[in-house]
Amino acid sequence: MLSERINRLRDAGQLPRFIAVEGPIGVGKTTLARRLADTFGFDTLFEQAEDNPFLTRFYQDPARFALQTELFFLFQRAEQLRQLRQQDLFSGPRVTDFLVEKNRLFAEVNLDDDEFELYDNVYQHMLIDAPSPDLVIYLQAPSTVLRQRVQRRGHGFEQRIDTGYLERLNDAYTRFFHYYDGAPLLIVNAAEIDLVSGDADYQHLVSELLDIRTGRHYFNPRPLVR
Repeated sequence: MLSERINRLRDAGQLPRFIAVEGPIGVGKTTLARRLADTFGFDTLFEQAEDNPFLTRFYQDPARFALQTELFFLFQRAEQLRQLRQQDLFSGPRVTDFLVEKNRLFAEVNLDDDEFELYDNVYQHMLIDAPSPDLVIYLQAPSTVLRQRVQRRGHGFEQRIDTGYLERLNDAYTRFFHYYDGAPLLIVNAAEIDLVSGDADYQHLVSELLDIRTGRHYFNPRPLVR
């Protein structure tokens, strides 16, 4: 059984102790991260987008509020990491729904050239640093699927997101992970499989990730007939 295998790997010290789940808006990374944390008995560290006072205004008027939005997220991330470092919380097993690098990725998508130059100057001076994950799970899905999922989950501030914006984000994520080598990487086709409530898909994914120690891997099962 999968649980027995997990216990054996835990006893042998062979479970990844820091897993990061990444992907564009609506792909399901937070829900998957919660499920992984429950499976492995890990702590969690999540983004706190709802705390950003500029986010709703950004979706209403992106050109006007992009810089404020991205700087708030940058300072928020730096504070999260500072608190974790002080409490030595990264020493314990943990699942997150972000990579630190995503802040700069979003800034590149949302800011004009002058704004991004200013943002990047702040970013570089802050020298945000976090431990490298033992495993990164990158969830992929077409922009049309992301749009459907965003609408389905019903977060009010997200309802103004259009497919064009999701396409730009998707392209940025594709470029980023094409070159990513900061940790072992599992790229998951999340378009037609159910990693949230589908036990078969989810257990298959967990079984795959338990074998990963290095390199780049792909999880692209055929969707099951339900």
